[in-house]
Amino acid sequence: MRFFIFLAFFVLSSFAFANKGFEIPRSTIVELTEPSSGRVYPLAIKTPRSYQSNPNRKYPVIYLTDAWYSFQIASGSTRFPMNSGAMEEAIIVGISYSKRSKGAVSRVRDYTQSKAASWKMQTGNAPGHAKFIREVVFPYIEAKYRAKPSQRTFIGNSLGGLFGAYMLFNYPDMFSSYILGSPSVWFNNDHILSSSVVKSKLPIKVYLSVGRLESPKFGEQEDMVSGAKKLAEKISAQAGSNISLKFNIIHGARHATAFPTTLIQGLDWVYGTQ
Repeated sequence: MRFFIFLAFFVLSSFAFANKGFEIPRSTIVELTEPSSGRVYPLAIKTPRSYQSNPNRKYPVIYLTDAWYSFQIASGSTRFPMNSGAMEEAIIVGISYSKRSKGAVSRVRDYTQSKAASWKMQTGNAPGHAKFIREVVFPYIEAKYRAKPSQRTFIGNSLGGLFGAYMLFNYPDMFSSYILGSPSVWFNNDHILSSSVVKSKLPIKVYLSVGRLESPKFGEQEDMVSGAKKLAEKISAQAGSNISLKFNIIHGARHATAFPTTLIQGLDWVYGTQ
């Protein structure tokens, strides 16, 4: 099994000390159930600093895959720019793996768009997971929080980036912006590159990024750089005139280290105020 599927996912950390360890201020965990399968997905949610003092204000929402890995990175890296006014404040929502799933089972199942016969783990549930986000996660967040349905950002890395590309091609208007880090274009023989594309009716920003060292030449098992370039070409050629694409190659970054840069640079491009 390919190494970069099994990135280490760490427990949540924070900026505030507590008796039980680090905690992320203004954050909470909720659990939502997918009706069709009965699977339970924990969500980590963080509100902006101004949320309580501005009861009439609505906020964009940043949705993350791989929550136990990505949520703390998004919280930490956006804290200063959002608090200082260099970045528009937003609600952060990390969508985790289904409870009681082992290893990479949940993410391999939910972030892949096609069934791969050569894989022992279940694949191909991206349509079902997108439906769960659209019909369960969005309504919950937008009922419980002062969220702007017109400003949703998706962030995914590796298989999460592949999942984002799947939604961009099939349900582009689910999100107003997509940040795709080191997408696993290679999955199932580059299947995503042969996908049909639904053109967006609304303006959408797409930030696509990959580490320069993400290739076999530098020890990786797949050529992520070539895959990202091909995906960028497909988006430019087929996704329509409403798509604004920015493609970035991160110098000195491998698959295990590119994501934090992708996340903050992508968010700065989408929400930066300077």
